[in-house]
Amino acid sequence: MPRPGLLAIVGPCLALIPGCATHITRLEPVRAAFHRGDLDEAERLIAADLDKHPGDADVLTLDRALVALADGRPIEAEDLLKEVRDRFDHLEQESPAEDAWSMLSDDQQRSYAGEDHEKVLLRAMLAITNLSSDGGDAEAFSYQAAEKQAEIVAAATEEDGTNPKASYRQIALAPYLRGVLREETHRDYDDAARHFATVVNWQPEFAAGQADVVRAAGGVHSPSGHGVVHVFALVGHGPCKVVVEEIPSSAALLVADQILSATLAQSLPPTVAPIKVPRVVAAPGLVSAVAVGRQNAEGGVAWQGRTTTITDISRMAVEQEAAVHDRTVARAVARRALKKGTVFGVKEGLGVERFGPAALAFDLAGIAWEAAENADTRCWGLLPDSIQVVRMELPAGQHTLALQAVDRQGVAVGKAVPRSVTVADGRNTYVVIQAPDAGIIGEVLASSP
Repeated sequence: MPRPGLLAIVGPCLALIPGCATHITRLEPVRAAFHRGDLDEAERLIAADLDKHPGDADVLTLDRALVALADGRPIEAEDLLKEVRDRFDHLEQESPAEDAWSMLSDDQQRSYAGEDHEKVLLRAMLAITNLSSDGGDAEAFSYQAAEKQAEIVAAATEEDGTNPKASYRQIALAPYLRGVLREETHRDYDDAARHFATVVNWQPEFAAGQADVVRAAGGVHSPSGHGVVHVFALVGHGPCKVVVEEIPSSAALLVADQILSATLAQSLPPTVAPIKVPRVVAAPGLVSAVAVGRQNAEGGVAWQGRTTTITDISRMAVEQEAAVHDRTVARAVARRALKKGTVFGVKEGLGVERFGPAALAFDLAGIAWEAAENADTRCWGLLPDSIQVVRMELPAGQHTLALQAVDRQGVAVGKAVPRSVTVADGRNTYVVIQAPDAGIIGEVLASSP
């Protein structure tokens, strides 16, 4: 018969079982609404999820920020991003209690401190958001993005000198923004040329990189009587996390269970449930770029170029996750080992008969405990696939831009969107748009009327 203490041990173990729905499952309707341009519905769904899952407030706030930006509220978006930036910085401090709790359940029980690429891109998005309003802090935010990347890589150095994060792709948007802002001073051309050269080094695929270096080295911002319009486009839908099963690790644990159960005084709960870990996947969507032109007096459009990628977010996220994937798996395996060891220790401590009903009950509870694990799929779900930019020199004065999302074959996606801008002689004007599946969504933001 089971001992009286059995339920007192098994009950708390089963109480640790988390809900079945992962964050990414709950996020899918939000992503769908946002990508088709239904910003009101996306905001409503995020608010509802916040009410039900307050522990996910930080990552949901990141999505709220991009909805606010698309809805023409850049100051609100910037405030939300800064709030999460500061929270993530605080959560980088270790919490032994949270770590211990997550080892008894799964990583969904830990406060989410952001993936490495999210911490860096958060600062990049702050810079872009700031450019669409007053632009006064954009350069500081771009420095923060580069500094955060360097800090993350440096902190990962092991005692033996190895560093799994040393291969992390640098974010070329940061030096690009510094080059653009230095160039506008009409005096810091050497600094601008150096920053643009860094862009070429970090993102050699960026088509305009070499021309930027040559122009800055020549000490020319724009022809006399002209200014520059920089169109920043958040294109496509970005990476997300999915649950994958680590079959080789699960199979190895099962063999180890059988070997140890045959030699130890007590059996171990067999590995029935596979080990689940998150995997970052790319799903770029339909839109590939944004064509930009200028409307003439007759209503026609002179198309002048397309945005090109300055930061490939999906590639950055996938590569960074791959660099640390082995560590993620190792943590999941260690969690399984701890749970098996806990069940074994309790059975030993209570003197449970090896082949008795109590031993079977404990093993079944252990199986259920392990099966309750799920991968942590929390992520910044509304990130774009890429950040793109195009630079246009235009005569000083009022202009109406035409903006058209296009797919990989150059076919228009959605309708062309007009945006009036005022170009000042020798100055920069910034335009920010978001273009996922439905074409350009929400409001086109500009730093000038």
